[in-house]
Amino acid sequence: MKTNKSDQAEPVSQFYTSHRLRLHYTDWGNEHKPVLILLHGGMDHARSWDWAARRLCNDFHVIAPDLRGHGDSSWAPGSMYSILDSVMDVTRMIEKLDTPSVSIIGHSYGGVVSLMYSGLYPDRVKNLALVEGIGAAPTRLEKIKKDPLWERVTEWIKITGKSEKRKPRHLGSIEEAVSRIKKAIPSLSDEKAMYLTSHGIKQNDDGTYNWKYDRLSSILSPIRFTDEEMKDIQKRISCPVLLLYGSNGWSGDPLEGNDTLFFQHAKSICIPDAGHWLHHDQLDLFIEIVKAFMNK
Repeated sequence: MKTNKSDQAEPVSQFYTSHRLRLHYTDWGNEHKPVLILLHGGMDHARSWDWAARRLCNDFHVIAPDLRGHGDSSWAPGSMYSILDSVMDVTRMIEKLDTPSVSIIGHSYGGVVSLMYSGLYPDRVKNLALVEGIGAAPTRLEKIKKDPLWERVTEWIKITGKSEKRKPRHLGSIEEAVSRIKKAIPSLSDEKAMYLTSHGIKQNDDGTYNWKYDRLSSILSPIRFTDEEMKDIQKRISCPVLLLYGSNGWSGDPLEGNDTLFFQHAKSICIPDAGHWLHHDQLDLFIEIVKAFMNK
C-alpha cells in the first residue's frame, strides 16, 4: 500500500512486467508531487539512491527502479541487456505510473538509458540530469566506431560464451562484499557501505554470498547507433539538460571539446572532490544543484 507521507523513512516496493520480466522499483510516496525517476548505473541497484531520495521526496514523487538484471528485478533470459531493452522497461514503468511527464536523473549506464528515453519521448520529460552518464568517453567511442559489425558480434558471442561457462565467484562473508564496495567508492563510511551491501547481495544455501546483478548485464552490446542517429536523438530532447561530473570522475566535462553532443539546452557542472559516484561523494552539493535545476 502506498503512502502520501513526504517524510517516510523507507520506500514501498512495487513490481511491474516488461518483456515478460518481473521488474522492481521503489516508491517514496507523495503521489501529488511531480514524478522524479532515479536510474542507477551498471552493477548497482535502486537502493543506492536512498540518501538522495530521502532528501528529494518532500518535493517530488520519487521512483527508483532496479534495471533488468539488477537488484530485485528479474534477470533476462539469454543476454538481452541492450540499451533499448532497458529503455523499453523504463517506458513500461512510466506507463504504469500513469503520469503525463517525468523528470529523470540517470547515473552512468542509467544516464545513457535516460538520454535515449528522453530523445524517444521528448514530450514526456520535463528535466534531465545525467550524472557521468552520456556514454563511453570520446576516445573509446572512436575505437568502437572502427570495429566492423562482424568483429563486434563475434567478440560479443565469444565473451558471452566465456561468461556463461564461468562459475559465479562466491563471497565468503558480508565483510568481503563491504570491502569491495569501499574500494570502488572510497568516500563511503562503513555504515553506508554496509547499507549498500545489504541491498546488493543475496545469501546462498551454503552460507556464501553473491551480488544480485547478472554479470551478463555488463557485457557491451554489439548494437551500435550511427553518429547521425545519436545526433537526431539528442536534438529531439527539448527539456533542459544538466550534465554533472566529478572532478575525479570518469568522464570529465562532457561539453569540453566534445563534438558529439547536440542537446538544445544543456549545461555542465563539475562537483569538486568527487568521483564517478558523486551523489555519494558530495551528497549535500549534489542535492543543492539538482533541486535548483529541477525547480527552475
